[in-house]
Amino acid sequence: MNSSAQVVVIGGGVVGTSVLYHLTKLGWTDVMLIERSELTSGSTWHAAGGMHTLNGDPNVAKLQRYTIDLYKEIEELSEQACGVHLTGGVLLADTPERMQWLKMAAARGRYLGIDYDLISVSEAKELFPLLEEEYFVGAMYTHDDGHLDPSGVTHAYARAARINGAEIVLRNRVTGLNQRPDGTWNVETEQGPVHATHVVNAGGLWAREVGRMAGLELPVLAMEHMYLLTEDMPEVAEINERTGKEVLHAIDFGGEIYMRQERGGMLMGTYERACVPWSPDDTPWDFGHELLQPDLDRISPSLEVGFRHFPAFQRAGIKQIINGPFTFAPDGNPLVGPVKGLANYWCACGVMAGFSQGGGVGLALSNWIVNGDPGFDVWAMDVARYGDWATKAYTSAKVQENYSRRFSITFPNEELKAGRPLRTTPIHDRLKTENAVFGASFGVEHALWFQEKDREPVEDVTFMRSNSHAQVARECAAVREGVGMIETSNFAKYEVTGPGAEVWLSHLLANRMPKTGRIVLSPMLNAEGGLIGDFTVAKAGDERFYVFGSGVAETYHMRYFLSHLPDDGRVHVRALGLEMCGLSIAGPKARDVLTAVTDQDISADAFRFMDFREMELGMFPAKVGRISFTGDLGFEIWMKADYQTQIYDLLRAAGAEHGMALFGGRALNGLRLEKNFGTWAREYRPIYGPYAANLGRFVGTRKNDFIGRDAALRERDEGPELRLVALKVDATDADVIGDEPVWIDGKVRGWITSGGYAHASDASVAMGYVPAEFAEAADAPFEVEIIGERRKAELLIDPLFDPSGLRMRA
Repeated sequence: MNSSAQVVVIGGGVVGTSVLYHLTKLGWTDVMLIERSELTSGSTWHAAGGMHTLNGDPNVAKLQRYTIDLYKEIEELSEQACGVHLTGGVLLADTPERMQWLKMAAARGRYLGIDYDLISVSEAKELFPLLEEEYFVGAMYTHDDGHLDPSGVTHAYARAARINGAEIVLRNRVTGLNQRPDGTWNVETEQGPVHATHVVNAGGLWAREVGRMAGLELPVLAMEHMYLLTEDMPEVAEINERTGKEVLHAIDFGGEIYMRQERGGMLMGTYERACVPWSPDDTPWDFGHELLQPDLDRISPSLEVGFRHFPAFQRAGIKQIINGPFTFAPDGNPLVGPVKGLANYWCACGVMAGFSQGGGVGLALSNWIVNGDPGFDVWAMDVARYGDWATKAYTSAKVQENYSRRFSITFPNEELKAGRPLRTTPIHDRLKTENAVFGASFGVEHALWFQEKDREPVEDVTFMRSNSHAQVARECAAVREGVGMIETSNFAKYEVTGPGAEVWLSHLLANRMPKTGRIVLSPMLNAEGGLIGDFTVAKAGDERFYVFGSGVAETYHMRYFLSHLPDDGRVHVRALGLEMCGLSIAGPKARDVLTAVTDQDISADAFRFMDFREMELGMFPAKVGRISFTGDLGFEIWMKADYQTQIYDLLRAAGAEHGMALFGGRALNGLRLEKNFGTWAREYRPIYGPYAANLGRFVGTRKNDFIGRDAALRERDEGPELRLVALKVDATDADVIGDEPVWIDGKVRGWITSGGYAHASDASVAMGYVPAEFAEAADAPFEVEIIGERRKAELLIDPLFDPSGLRMRA
């Protein structure tokens, strides 16, 4: 074993070997994988080995497609068979809602270049003769589903990596990690120490333990997972003989089961509701090629449904029941990427669907290590989507919820209940009294909308317009016609101080920095010119700035800030979290409300649009910015948590005579849509540049230097390939939710990033990206596909509301 390496990958499962191979593919050969036992020891060896391209996030779906396409490459290089069987598959819908979900999945496939065919139940029966038609309403055929040999794939990755120069050390447990002052790592092992520049945690079942070696408590939990293997089935033999092919994969969402052929029989697995965590606190180091005790009673409800839906299983003998542990993150997606504040430590954990996602995870992480960027939009897998609030108990609650809902629909307006409430603000109980319907974002409870007083504050989950529709319309009208108030504590807030603060921020952000008492909007770009942030920046003093951004990206952005912090101590940055809370009032009467609670002159001339100042509201100190995401006259008010309740009460009392109403996140979405305002993680993501996203006016091209400047100027001069547009859609009872295809002249040309109903303009609005040549083609025949139906759409060159922007500047 060498005593040093550029990268040490800890863990010899399919994910660890994929990371190792991809590092060598990028030219890094001084890399080492250390495995405590043998390759595949852990979850990999007992996996069912299924693979598929379907994923709710289109960016993850693309990486899954890459993973499946990769197997031929590593087979040829390693001369190790992967045992790939591309059988195709059928996804079976048992309800009209599930069929709607499949229609939307097929629509996503249109712009991803992934073939999905919507088929009837009778057509599904022809493809998968084992099913009983009466239990289903429709289906989708997937071309790229299949299964493989888990051991063969893992060894193919490993052999290919060795051929490229990597070192693999087996039967050698990592016992400790210690970081040197220069940021490199001493990796302590049973066979001696290794000095590594980078460490990758691909520990699988031991990811928590490898995290704890570096002081981390990663949000992962192992769950028991069972599948059974049948004896040989004559029905399988008949299908094989008649078609000359294997039985297809199948997923029965209602039965919560998946199936495929295994030799002469079938494999049937389930994600049962009565799920059980495995070893919830610590994973024994001596656990390896072992299985857990089967518990047929626990999965019997799912099996009973399966046996009804697929009667041939009733006649089949059970040869073996496999029960083994797999790790999950709270939302079921992997944890990938660097860790905030911990140099050169990388995660590749919680990859439950290792044979669908392992190649994509290896590609993205190796790009990140070698090039400083994953090269793809991997937000759905980024470890930074969780913060320190994701405790062990929270993780346990959410993982169990996610596991038990593996084959359940999560509707776009559905807020899952496990692990809540976790983070609440001082006015949470007051909003609850006002009949708020709450959502959770980055663990923070926030009001989505307000139900009528005499009704239960519950939203009907659906793909269609819900029972919130009329109430949200009233909230929007209150803002546009008078004044409304919303809590904004779920925004991210950062304080940047020190003599080097302005120079540092100016280098990090694309726009020029504001003068004292002023605000600017600024994108943040990576070196390739991709959008990695969208901020409001307020200068409170010569050495003090407040930066406001997306709440869900707090850890993501703090990781970036800290990694670019100078070592000379001239800049300090911290996330304020719920230490600073917020309220915003907006609408033509907003100034009247604020005037009633302060002695300061806040007239249009004295407190201009984009001004920022400290003022007392009543006797309570606050920071106030004249800005609003509603696009109306508005004020964002920030205060210490100590004062939020008092300021809320003060504003409510002052607003009573003006008819001020509370509004929530749903109304804010509708209001920003009629202004064509984009939002982080939807319109603004690393795969788009500032000029594609119509943020070019916020790029300070006259500045001498900022990260991504050259790439931004190149995009400006050459013109972006794509452009963000807004569309008014001829929708009826359902609006876009995001990821729908955009048709132009009968062809899929783009995709929707977000949308909804703009109540104040009485219009269904969608935002998305199309080829730049169509961005101003008002006469082009646009259509947006909503739940499988193509709806006509009109290009909005100007916003529906106040296109000149006079209202917010009034």
